[in-house]
Amino acid sequence: MNNLIIYATKYGCTEKCAEILSEKLMGKVDLCNLKVEKVPELLQYDKIIIGGSIYAGKIQKEVSEFCLKNICMLKDRKVGFFICGMLKGDKAKMQINDCFPQELLINAVVTESFGGEFRFDKMNFMERFIIKMISKKDKSIPRLNINKNVSDILDENINRFVDTMNKSM
Repeated sequence: MNNLIIYATKYGCTEKCAEILSEKLMGKVDLCNLKVEKVPELLQYDKIIIGGSIYAGKIQKEVSEFCLKNICMLKDRKVGFFICGMLKGDKAKMQINDCFPQELLINAVVTESFGGEFRFDKMNFMERFIIKMISKKDKSIPRLNINKNVSDILDENINRFVDTMNKSM
C-alpha cells in the first residue's frame, strides 16, 4: 500500500500529527507539506490523507486549493481528511464539513479532528490577544495563560483514524 499524507501547517501541530500518522499507517508513507513541497504524482498512491489546521474557522488556503484543483481525481481514491483545532465533538465535525468539499467528504474513508495546540511562543502579539479574547467569551475553551503553550492532541482520534485507513482496501 502506498499512502500520501498531504497537509499544511502554520505552527507545527498539523505536521506533528501527520508524522504520527505516518508512523502508524501500514505500507509506504510519503509526507507532503503543501507550503514547502511540490505535490507528487497522485496516481502512484492507493490512499491519500489530507489535513490542515483551523484558524478563524477556516483551513489553510493551500489545502482548500489542493482539494478543489484535484477534486475529480480524489473522488476516485481512498481518501481520509483531518483537521487540527481546539474545538471538539459536534463543533469539530461542523468545521470538517465546512473546510472540505462535500463531493469529497461523502466518499471519504474517514474524517476526524485530532485536537490542536496553542503555540504562544510562535504567535505574534495580535494572535495571542485574539485567542485570549476568544477563550474569555467561549466557555468551552479553558481559560488560557498566554505565557504557556497548550497541547491537546487527541491520540484516541488519531488511532481511530489510522485503524479505519488501515482496514480500507
